Amino acid sequence: MNKAIPLHLENLDKRLFLIRIIFLFIGLGISVIYAKHQIITGDHLQMLHKGYLGAYQDTWLAFGNAASAVGNVPGSLSAWIVGGPLLIWDNPWSPMLFLIALRLIGYFLLDNIIKQVFSPQVRLLFVVLYWLNPWFLYENQIYNPSYLFLFSALFLWSSFKLKDNPNFIISVLHVLAIGGAMQFHYSWPVLMMISLLLQYKKFITVSKLGILVGIGIILISLIPYFQEYAVNTEIKRETDRYIGYGAVHVYPVLKSVLYWLRYGSLLFSNYAVLGTNFDWLTSITWLQNFFKYSWQVVIYAIGVLSLYFSIKINWRSLKEIKPILKNQQQLENNQQWLLVFSFAAVISIIINAMLSPITFSYWHLIITFPFALFPMLVYAERLRIKNIKKFNFILLLIIGFFIFVNLIIANDSKKYSYKVDYTQQIQQYLSENEDFK
Repeated sequence: MNKAIPLHLENLDKRLFLIRIIFLFIGLGISVIYAKHQIITGDHLQMLHKGYLGAYQDTWLAFGNAASAVGNVPGSLSAWIVGGPLLIWDNPWSPMLFLIALRLIGYFLLDNIIKQVFSPQVRLLFVVLYWLNPWFLYENQIYNPSYLFLFSALFLWSSFKLKDNPNFIISVLHVLAIGGAMQFHYSWPVLMMISLLLQYKKFITVSKLGILVGIGIILISLIPYFQEYAVNTEIKRETDRYIGYGAVHVYPVLKSVLYWLRYGSLLFSNYAVLGTNFDWLTSITWLQNFFKYSWQVVIYAIGVLSLYFSIKINWRSLKEIKPILKNQQQLENNQQWLLVFSFAAVISIIINAMLSPITFSYWHLIITFPFALFPMLVYAERLRIKNIKKFNFILLLIIGFFIFVNLIIANDSKKYSYKVDYTQQIQQYLSENEDFK
C-alpha cells in the first residue's frame, strides 16, 4: 500500500512546479529576444540558403555547413531542419521557432533524468543553470552548433536508460543521437568517445543489434552525401594541419579542458562580454567606456571567482569517483553515475583535442555543456541538505545574475544587436539572392 505524501511536501512540489513553468516561459521570452536580434553572418546564411533552396526549389543539398579545416559536414538534415518548417509556414520565424522548440525538447529529455536523480529543489536549480544560462541562450540562433543541444540531450537520456539493461530501441536512439550531431558539426566524435568509454567500463550496456541498426540508418541517410562527395570537390577541404596536432601542442588540450570548467562556471564567452558597447544607454563616449569597462570588470570578477569553485567541485567529484573507475568500489547511486558520465566527457574532450587538426573554440565543445553541470548539481544537492537557506540564497543570486546578463548580451554583444531585426535581414537576403528571385 502506497504511503500518503505529507501535505507540506505536496504543496512544495506544486510550488516548485509552478516556478519551473515560470522559468521556462522566461527562458522562452529571452530566447525570442535573442532570435530577433541575432546578427546574420556567413554561418547563418549557409543554413538559411540550404533551407530556402529546399523549400522554394525542392533542392535538398546532401551536405551541411562548411567547417574550417575538414570540409562540409555530411548529410541533408541541416537543410531539412530549416526548410521543413518553411514548407509548413513560409515565414523567417518558422525555422527559428522550430529551433527553440527543439531546444525545449532537449531540456525535457534532460529534466526527465534530473527528476529521477535529484530533489525538487535541485531540479529547479537545473532549470536555471541550463535553460536560463547565458552559455545556452547565447547560442539561440540559426547556425549549426545551436542544434547540438537536442542531440546531446538525447545522447544522455539514452545513456541513462542503458545503464542497467540493454534495449534495442534505446540503443538505436543512442546511435542516432551521435549520427544526428554528425550532420551538424564535427564535434560528434566527442559523443562517440563518451559512449565507447562508458561501454568499456560497463557503465552502459547496449543492444548490439540496436547499434547495428542505428549505424545502418545513418549510413542509408548519407548515401546522397557519398554520391555528392564523389563528384563535388567544393565540399572537400584540405588543411596544412594534421590529425594529432593537439597531441604535440599543449595549448589545444589545456584550452579544451578550460572550456569544460568554464561551462560549469559563470565565466561566459568573450564574444558575449567583450562585444558590449552600451551605445543604447548613452551617446557620450566617455560614459559608454565607463559602463563598458565596469561591465567587463564585474562579469570577469564574478566569472573568475565561479571558475575557482568549478575547478574545486570538479576535482572533488573526480576524487569521489576515482575508486569506482578503478573498480575498487561500486556505484552507490545515480548521482555518482552522472559524475562518471561527466568524467567520461572530460576524457573524451582531451582525446578529441589531441586528435583534432584545429584548436577548439567554445562552440566546438558546446555539445558537452549540459554534462558540465552535473558536478555542480551533485554539490548543490549536498549543500541543500546541509544548509537550505544558503542554497536558496545562491539560487536567487544566480537567477538575478542570469536574467541581467541575458538581457544585456541579447541586445548588445558580438553576435546580437538591438539595431538589427532578424526578419528584415532574412527578407533582404532573399531579395538580393538570385536563387530566390
